[in-house]
Amino acid sequence: MFLKKGTKVKVLTGKDKGKDGEIIDIDRTRTLAKVKSLNMVKKHKKATKENKGGIISKEAYIHLSNLKKFDETKKVKK
Repeated sequence: MFLKKGTKVKVLTGKDKGKDGEIIDIDRTRTLAKVKSLNMVKKHKKATKENKGGIISKEAYIHLSNLKKFDETKKVKK
């Protein structure tokens, strides 16, 4: 399965199962991908002179085997 940045995908397993989003980053060496606004985790950031510290939310990586290419043009039968 060929996935690249900008491809629409659907999550097959995990806490975000059934949701869909767009790939924003891929790590091919570890076979992981980040999907826009899915698999959100809290990260504690230390304050610096330039940036304010605190708790931020960001996307975590999802294994490519847990993703499926999503095609909006196909009709879903109910």
